[in-house]
Amino acid sequence: MNQRLVHLALVVRDYDEAIEFYTKVLKFDLIEDTVLSPSKRWVIVKPKGSAAGLLLAKAKNETQATRIGNQAGGRVFLFLHTDNIERDYQNLLDHNVKIVREKITEPYGTVAVFEDLYGNLWDLIQPTAENSLFNNS
Repeated sequence: MNQRLVHLALVVRDYDEAIEFYTKVLKFDLIEDTVLSPSKRWVIVKPKGSAAGLLLAKAKNETQATRIGNQAGGRVFLFLHTDNIERDYQNLLDHNVKIVREKITEPYGTVAVFEDLYGNLWDLIQPTAENSLFNNS
């Protein structure tokens, strides 16, 4: 069997503000931005070098809007690997991104927790060279 995760839907308040954050602050690539209807777009952003991307999905009703920024019930929701945590951590600071947990070294690598523009929690991780679990991603 051959399967792979391609996209993960992330509920957002506004397409353009989300695109701005993910492309300008996190430096993701905008892969697609296709208008499907007057109120719906197919928007995909990806970290550089990643096979999987985020499908930015604008909340279309009150129930969906309640999930913006809390899609994982307050837990870390997304895990972003980097080849240079010092560079990317400084980039977060330079853009006034809220750091929830400062950088620390764990057995699997160096990690910091930050909030995206809506409050979703992310791990920024530079895995250790010997940590094959992370290096196989």
